[in-house]
Amino acid sequence: MNMSLKNKTALITGSTSGIGLGIAIELAKQGANIVLNGFGDAAIIEAARSEIAKLGAKVAYHGADMSKPPEIEQLIAFAVKEFGMVDILVNNAGIQHVSSVENFPVEKWDAIIAINLSSAFHTTRLAMPGMRAKNWGRIINVVSAHGLVASKDKSAYVAAKHGLVGFTKSVALETATTGITVNAICPGWVLTPLVQKQIDDRAKREGISVDQASKDLLGEKQPSLQFTTPQQLGELAVFLCQDAAANVRGQAWAVDGGWTAQ
Repeated sequence: MNMSLKNKTALITGSTSGIGLGIAIELAKQGANIVLNGFGDAAIIEAARSEIAKLGAKVAYHGADMSKPPEIEQLIAFAVKEFGMVDILVNNAGIQHVSSVENFPVEKWDAIIAINLSSAFHTTRLAMPGMRAKNWGRIINVVSAHGLVASKDKSAYVAAKHGLVGFTKSVALETATTGITVNAICPGWVLTPLVQKQIDDRAKREGISVDQASKDLLGEKQPSLQFTTPQQLGELAVFLCQDAAANVRGQAWAVDGGWTAQ
């Protein structure tokens, strides 16, 4: 176990499964304390917490609803109470809804903007004073290829993710002369439980095999025809926390198999 992040505390929103959990695991391998957040079955969340604890990390969990600013304030206060401060903030929480704009449910739009964009503002504003006092911090916003390009029927998601890229750049400029860096990771297709459900639904809907549905999904956008893994994204997050990345600021780092190179 590499201890390059020993005595640092990482808070990862939306980290009870998928990308967030993958990032949490890789940061824990570097010795960071971990604060998990997200919804899900209590037994599954405890299993995730136990898995990370086995790496030697101190792990806490808080179930804040990231659409609600008062609960976000409670989450940050909880992390500070447990571990002293938030050194590494990974804004990963996100939801999706697919619909044409004229049929898009207003409540779905509001929820996507709140969780995918506004929550990052709230966590950042609350974690920033501690980072400034210490003159060290890492803020990593997990965006999407949809923060760089658009797809139809995803207006709220694309708007939120484009907004998050802009937010990343703005806060990076505000902290440019400090020891705090702010960057975004923009994955393409990642094989998470949510994406696997999309593949399964597609296979059922089109009467094809799951393997064929997977290939068809990748073929539409991702030239590599390979999924990115949560572990790979976690390893990139680790790099962004290292001294080697101390002058990487305000970047939207695409990990998309060539999606946005087209």
